[in-house]
Amino acid sequence: MDLDHARTVAVEAAEAAGALLLEGMRGALGTRAKGAAGDVVTDLDLASEKLLLERILTAYPSHTVIAEESGLVGAAGGEWTWLVDPLDGTNNVAIGLPTYVVGVALCRGGLPLLGVVHDPVSRQTWSALRGRGALASSGARLAPPYAPSPHGPLLAWTQGYGIARDDATVRRLKERLDLNARRVLQLWAPLLAWAMLARGDIDGIVGYRAGVVDLPAGALLAQEAGIEIRGLDGGPYEECVDGPGDERSFVAAHPRALPGLLSLLR
Repeated sequence: MDLDHARTVAVEAAEAAGALLLEGMRGALGTRAKGAAGDVVTDLDLASEKLLLERILTAYPSHTVIAEESGLVGAAGGEWTWLVDPLDGTNNVAIGLPTYVVGVALCRGGLPLLGVVHDPVSRQTWSALRGRGALASSGARLAPPYAPSPHGPLLAWTQGYGIARDDATVRRLKERLDLNARRVLQLWAPLLAWAMLARGDIDGIVGYRAGVVDLPAGALLAQEAGIEIRGLDGGPYEECVDGPGDERSFVAAHPRALPGLLSLLR
């Protein structure tokens, strides 16, 4: 498997989907309810996903894809699985807020090996291959510095779909963050938060039961930029995507900032 070629396929597909989304934002947007948790899906989600599936499966017809809207495409349990988020930030787009990205990851046996995040608005793409670093569109390597602020960390919060409003863990974590962080961003676009962390725009991310489709691309991008990810208890972070939701709860930050962020949550 040529991962450099896979990266090219993923980047070109994500950028083509991004161009479709950017153009679609200029017109009327068809929106409808999705599930029972107040989420929505738009015509742009579906059009972007169709493009991504066509691009990926044309290049790799024997591979499996798990897509945000279509679910499983192909046989489960294959060696190679693509994870596709065609529009991360749908709720933003639905209210006219241009804060969204496209995410693509490739996993082998559940372990992410390739991650791509594309921002149609800035026309920037970030990509990573496991063990080979993370790159910006320019080809520059991502390596955010350790730059603590005396006013506390600037963080992003993300959680998966369907988390109850009165979830005790969420309430406790958010209370700790509100008390101790300089600011907590809730972008409704987790992959954008990962790109911001990989670039050094924010100091960390706290996630609770994150979505399986939009986590791997961003997490790999950040890790390959030098970010460390731990479980909420400070233990190892499970990188494989086929585990239960509890294993997708985490704290991510520069290695020198991580101990302080973990203590902030206790």
